[in-house]
Amino acid sequence: MADQQYRARVKYVMGPDGSPLTIADLPAADTKRWVIRRKAEVVAAVRGGLLSLDEACERYKLTVDEFLSWQRSIDQHGLAGLRATRLQDYRD
Repeated sequence: MADQQYRARVKYVMGPDGSPLTIADLPAADTKRWVIRRKAEVVAAVRGGLLSLDEACERYKLTVDEFLSWQRSIDQHGLAGLRATRLQDYRD
């Protein structure tokens, strides 16, 4: 039932590339390799109401801090801020 509740909120959001993003388009729950696009899709899904922060963290086994760091990186540096090899360049 909870599954139906969050799906009823919104059917899709705009993804990081400007195309519609649905629950089915999100990275797999067992994703291990977090490339820029996947991180950006999860952030877009939470911001757009497709998933709540708690749902995203539970689904992807993320900490709230980890998710928020992705969101901050996008806000401060754009998608390039999500590149793991660039993390030290962007740290305050």
